[in-house]
Amino acid sequence: MTNLDRKLQAGALLARRVEGDALVLADAVLLQALSGSRPLTHGERAALQASPLTLRRMRHLAAAVRTPHVRSQPVSWSGSAGLLRAADSGAPLEVLRTDDRMWRLHFVDQRGIAGVVVQLDLDAPGAAQLLASRATIAVRDGAGSVIVQGSLDADGECEGPWPFAASPAVHFQRHGARFDVQPIATPVPPST
Repeated sequence: MTNLDRKLQAGALLARRVEGDALVLADAVLLQALSGSRPLTHGERAALQASPLTLRRMRHLAAAVRTPHVRSQPVSWSGSAGLLRAADSGAPLEVLRTDDRMWRLHFVDQRGIAGVVVQLDLDAPGAAQLLASRATIAVRDGAGSVIVQGSLDADGECEGPWPFAASPAVHFQRHGARFDVQPIATPVPPST
C-alpha cells in the first residue's frame, strides 16, 4: 500500500458518519497507543475502526503530541460565522457549516419533530479545550434570534428543537442567510 493509498483510506474512515457515534475509548488509552506504551487490544482496535468520532479524536491527540505547545495555549475562540450558500432548490436543508469549518448545524426530523444539532469539529484548533470545558454556546440567526443554546456534551454537540415556524432554509433566507456560533458565559434568554 502506497503512502497515498494510506492517506486516502484514512480520509475515508475519518469522513464517515455513523448514527449514534460516540467516543468509545478514553484519551488515556489512545495516548498509550500513540506512545507505544500499550498496544490496543483486538476489541479496542475494532471499536476504534467502527467509530469515526474516536478516530478523529485520536488524530487530534496525535497532532497535539507532535506539537505540545498547541495543547498549552488557552482557548482564544471568540465566535464563528456561517452563510446559507446554496440557492433554494426546494429540498430540505440538512447541514450548514461555519466559514472556519469549526461548527456544523444539522437539521433533523425526529419522529416528526424538527430539531437542530450544532456539532464541534474535534479537529479544529481549540476544540479540545472547548470540549474539555463543556463550553456553553449560542447559535443565532442573521437577525440575532437564538436558534439553539446550551453546553457541549461529551461528543461536542448541543441540540434542541427548531424554534421557528418556517423551515430552516426559508427562515435563514428571511433573516440575512447567515448565522453565528458564539461562546456565552451564562444562558441567554431566547429572543421572541
